[in-house]
This record gives sequence, structure tokens and C-alpha cells, in this order.
Amino acid sequence: MTNQSPVGLLAGWGNLPIVVAEAIRRSGRQVICAAVKDHADPVLEEICDATTWVGLGQLGKVKRHFLKHQVADATMAGKIHKVHLFDRAAVWKHLPDWFCLKTFAPQIIWGSGDRKDDTLLMAIVNGFARQGITFLPATDFAPELLVNFGMIAGSRPSSKMFRDIEFGWEMAKELGRLDIGQSVAVKNQAVLALEAIEGTDACIRRAGELCKAGGFTVVKVSKPQQDMRFDVPTIGVRTLETMVAAGASTLVLEAEKTILLDEPAVLEFAKAHRLTILAVSEDRLAQFANSSEAA
Repeated sequence: MTNQSPVGLLAGWGNLPIVVAEAIRRSGRQVICAAVKDHADPVLEEICDATTWVGLGQLGKVKRHFLKHQVADATMAGKIHKVHLFDRAAVWKHLPDWFCLKTFAPQIIWGSGDRKDDTLLMAIVNGFARQGITFLPATDFAPELLVNFGMIAGSRPSSKMFRDIEFGWEMAKELGRLDIGQSVAVKNQAVLALEAIEGTDACIRRAGELCKAGGFTVVKVSKPQQDMRFDVPTIGVRTLETMVAAGASTLVLEAEKTILLDEPAVLEFAKAHRLTILAVSEDRLAQFANSSEAA
């Protein structure tokens, strides 16, 4: 990128905000961070050029922080635990400011809008756009994070396993189309668990509780209508740790649309625990199926 203006980073939970901040710094641009309290890692203060801590309802503070530092481009990275929006007296607990109230008026004031991920995140993107701040995909700054097509770890799936993969893929894509979640756990072409507001790890743990025999497959995909500016499926070692604890054996990702954090550590962990990981795409599912049948 030739543009050297500061980049705003709205940082949530996990390692992704750290990785993105470091990538932006390597490109020669400053990072102006708005770190969400009880979510973002404090190490961001050491990496970023200017950091302010914000509550879930303080979008106005984010806006003022970005404008003060002349941010025109911004990005989101890291998970927001949406379940907190359903805490008792959530509005009073998170104290939304005026800009937040305007942004989420259909949800907070009128009660007429849904609280799907895409609805809420697009409202943020549009609200900041009206202030002259454009949100860009985090992968624009760190494109190497997107997983490539092919086997990542473990052995090639058997034809029986691939039937589960195709089945899980179809279920996960429909779940994403409805903007409910992006992950499913399946075994023997039966759905064990579906991801909703609780997140991928909780979905995997629930599948393990229901399938004591283990050996199930986790499929995590992008939504058919995926906006790469937000809510991009992301996995790292933590996901694999949850799989091992729950008894899952295979992880299927969507190639070029899933973020893979700390690939060397993921490969090492997968090898140590004999996990199979592969990345496929909608138009190349058959390629894996045919090669599995031939094996």
C-alpha cells in the first residue's frame, strides 16, 4: 500500500488484533487502536502508536479517537462476545453513548431491528463511513493469514469421512446464510452441534458432551454472503485444543476465506495430536471427494 496515513484498529478478543497491528506497522503505517475493555489484549498498547480503551457502548469514543489522529482507513479484528448484550440491564451496564445510540437505534431504542452479526457490524461500518472513516478487511493488511487450498495436517480423509465433510459443509453454509453461525460438528452424517451466539469453542465442547465416542468432524466456513470486512472465520491453536479436549478428529476450513493464526504452532499441535486439517472450497469439494475414493 502506498497510503501512509494512520490506520484505525477496532480490537476485540484474541490474537488476531495483535497480528494485524504488527502487519500494519510493518507496512510503515501508524496504528491507532480502540481496544474493547474485557476483550482486547493489553499488549496492544506496546504495539500501537495510540491506544484508548472503550466499553462496548462507546462507539463515540472510538470515533473521536480515530478522528483526532486523522484516521481515514480502519479495520476490525478480534471477537466481540455478543452474549454480553444479553446481560441483565445490558444498556445500563455498557452505557451506550450518543453515537452508539444513533448507530443502533433500531436495536436499542425502537426494538425493531434484529441483532444478527451482519446487521450489527454493518451498522458500525455505515456509521463510521458517514464520518469519513472507511473500514477495510483485516486481510488487506495481512493477506498471508488466509488459508490456502489443500491438506494442512494429517492424512487425506477416507471416502466415509468425506461424506461427513460434504454433509457438514452443506449444513454450515446454510447456517451462515441465515447469519446464525459458521461452524457445525458432525459424525456419520448427523449434526451433533451448531454454532450460534456462544461461539465455535462452545459448539465443539457441546458436541463432545453429546458424542462420548469422539472422532467427529468440525466444519467451519464463511457465510455465502460473507463481507470480508468483519466476522471472517478464524482458527488457531486454541480451537485445536478445544477439539482435542472434546474428542474431535478432523477440522475442515474454507480456503481463501478463513484466517489461520500462527500456522507453525497449528501444524505442530495437529501433528502431536494426530488431527486432520484441510481447506477446501465450494467449487473444489469434488476434487477431494474423488481423490478420497481413489485412495
